[in-house]
Amino acid sequence: MIGDMQSWTPNVAGIIEHAKKVHPKTEIISRLVSGEIHRSNYEEVCIRSRKLASVLIKDGYKEGDVLATLALNTYRHLEMYYGISGMGAITHTLNFRLHPEQAVYIINHAEDKIIFVETPFIPILEAIQDQIPTVEKFIVLCEENELPETSLKNAISYEEYIMDGDENYSWPTLKDDAACGLCYTSGTTGNPKGVLYSHKSNIIHAQAALTAMTISPDDSILMVVPLFHVLAWGIPYFGPMLGLKLVMPGMQMEGEPLYELIEKEDITLAFGVPTIWMGLLAYCRENNKILSSVKNTIIGGSALSLATLQEFDEVHDVNVIHAWGMTEMSPMGTTNIPTPEMENMSKEEKYAIQLKQGRPIYGVELKVVDDAGNELPHDGESQGHLLVRGPWILQKYFKSDKDAVDSNGWFDTGDISVLDEDGYMTIKDRAKDVIKSGGEWISSIDLENAAFGHPEVAEACVVGIPHPKWDERPMLFIVTNSGEPIEKQSIIDFLSDKVAKWWLPDEIIFLKELPHGATGKLQKFELREEYNNHYMEK
Repeated sequence: MIGDMQSWTPNVAGIIEHAKKVHPKTEIISRLVSGEIHRSNYEEVCIRSRKLASVLIKDGYKEGDVLATLALNTYRHLEMYYGISGMGAITHTLNFRLHPEQAVYIINHAEDKIIFVETPFIPILEAIQDQIPTVEKFIVLCEENELPETSLKNAISYEEYIMDGDENYSWPTLKDDAACGLCYTSGTTGNPKGVLYSHKSNIIHAQAALTAMTISPDDSILMVVPLFHVLAWGIPYFGPMLGLKLVMPGMQMEGEPLYELIEKEDITLAFGVPTIWMGLLAYCRENNKILSSVKNTIIGGSALSLATLQEFDEVHDVNVIHAWGMTEMSPMGTTNIPTPEMENMSKEEKYAIQLKQGRPIYGVELKVVDDAGNELPHDGESQGHLLVRGPWILQKYFKSDKDAVDSNGWFDTGDISVLDEDGYMTIKDRAKDVIKSGGEWISSIDLENAAFGHPEVAEACVVGIPHPKWDERPMLFIVTNSGEPIEKQSIIDFLSDKVAKWWLPDEIIFLKELPHGATGKLQKFELREEYNNHYMEK
């Protein structure tokens, strides 16, 4: 028997139409390339999205075409999310931090037909345009009179392009599982892989995300997480759903301009990765500033350190919510929102829970298995491979002939994790990064976070290096606040009561900077390759 409810074919453009009707004057704030603050609202974004969609169709683009953005967090990028996907094409967000070879591979693999580009990134495309033959034109995100001289073929300013668009354009009805957005993984080995999201998966993900975080209808969101990275964690969709004020920082991600936006726009909720917040906290610390309006921050992308958690809480009275997910998961999988039980806990007990990646949001299933695929108990100790499944988790990679999941629909995340009796998941390490020493596992993440608590440590990275006796031993790489080496023994002394004795690194290396990838993640493989024979040669 089939239910008697109306059928529904989703189009994400319905979200921005809803925002226009219900929250038309809610502000969209952007810091432009020039540094100027631009103010728009949901009504204007919706109308301009319609204009963009209508012009794309008039220009010959159709459902299923892949159209790319090489853009910052601004109102124009938000308009492209809806204008491109809403007319049936696929919004492909490019990361401007990619190595040119990776960018060429991704653009050609996706077969992008247009690239919408910010003016600072024009040189990137000029250098590779002879290697990306599928791209027919470049639309520069600026006013008509701001279009710079460029060798990019068929270049036109965004404002000129949409000028004669139809403000009353009607969005089409799309197929049930029509493709909506395309992001590529930031894999550290091999070619990046594409993840093709559907309108349905993005809408369901956004609705679930709203239930999984402490979001209020009157929140003002600072969207530091990039629009090019995993569709900005769903914020461009669930923000308009609830009519939230969105504040986007453009290129200026340093502590001072972020602090200015937070104070000027009365930010209550901030989304970003730990490295960005480290810069903001350092600015506040050095200038005696307090984040007076912020109530919550959602942190994902890499593990949260105790030092960052404590500083947000004890100095700024900001509640930190740990979240975890992946490009393959749209990306949200778990969140760690406060519970009534935590109100009566000591700070140490509360922090211990907050440092976990959290519990699965509705729609996501988790399990941890051993090497043979046997499910492990939820005891908080049994470590194994983390598997996930759900309605916004990929089935297969873009243009792949085979599924990325097992016969029961489980996707292997590549993480080594534990689940406890209360349902909290903790990532102990990436499967490729966990250190096997003398038959026992050492979590590089836990050791990094312990080292980061040292007052002179700005960044820490731990890598397992081959060892003639113990199979692998940890090597600790440190960037200090001053940029200069400090006494190694002070690091060892600091760690001695925080980790097991046999976890202590055999070697500490001081660097000016650590290698980071295009999304800000540590590139441990570079350090592993460089120092691979260090212990063997001794």
